Parts: sequence; C-alpha cells; structure tokens
Amino acid sequence: FSLHLFCLLLPGCELTASTKSYTFQVDEEDDSDHVLALSVVCLTEGAKDECNVVEVVGRNHENQEIAVPVANLKLSCQPLLSLDNFKLQPPVTFRLAAGSGPVHLAGWHQITHREDISFEDDDDEDMSEEEEEEIAPIVPAKKERRKQ
Repeated sequence: FSLHLFCLLLPGCELTASTKSYTFQVDEEDDSDHVLALSVVCLTEGAKDECNVVEVVGRNHENQEIAVPVANLKLSCQPLLSLDNFKLQPPVTFRLAAGSGPVHLAGWHQITHREDISFEDDDDEDMSEEEEEEIAPIVPAKKERRKQ
C-alpha cells in the first residue's frame, strides 16, 4: 500500500458569546486517517478583560463525552496561548465554557490516504513455491579417490 499525506491550514474558527462552540468532523465513510492539530488560541478585537475558558470536547475510550479545558485567556495577562500543535482525533468540539470572547482558534488538518497497490505478487509467490518444490535436498559431496 502507499500513503499520501496532506496538510491543510485551517482558516480557524472564532468562539463568541453568540457562537459558543465549533465542531470539526470528517465524513464517517472516509477511510483516511485524520489528525487535527491546534496551534494557537487567542483573544481578538473586542474581547473584554475577563477569563475566557476554551475546552475541547471529545469521546473517551468508553465512548463517553469528556471535556478538557485547554486555554484560560484574559486580555490583561494572557491574551494568547501557543498549544504547539496539540493533536486531536476528529470529531472534536471546541467550546467557550466561560467568557464572551471573541476567541480565535487556528491550526492544521492532516489527512493520510491509504491506497492498496497490487504488484502482481501472487504470480511471484506461486513461482517461488514451485521452485522450492523442485530443489533437490542437499546431499554431502562424495570424495573422489585417486588411484596411486
């Protein structure tokens, strides 16, 4: 098989008092592997000096919803947070749990496509099995005696 890797920069999303959540999901029928990486979370123009808590909502190994805070931003002390490409498995929801924003999220989306490539190995495998059958067992060499 072969792998094709694509990375797309996300245009980002913005969480506000009126739009408190954003869900990133992929088509369930897509056989590709998807990784979403969150790079930066920052307050944008119009933000108040209040705590803005951004959380990531996903599913745990028991398929239960779990929310984890990833950023606590305040205009006067921490208006921006670099998350060093925090990797997430879609579907994932970003939610403004506290504050009114606006909070901008940016990152990238990596898609790995897997394709099966046939090399016609079936014929080669059959031939090698036939060849193995035709090979005679190893017999020790006989010494030739010289006549003196």
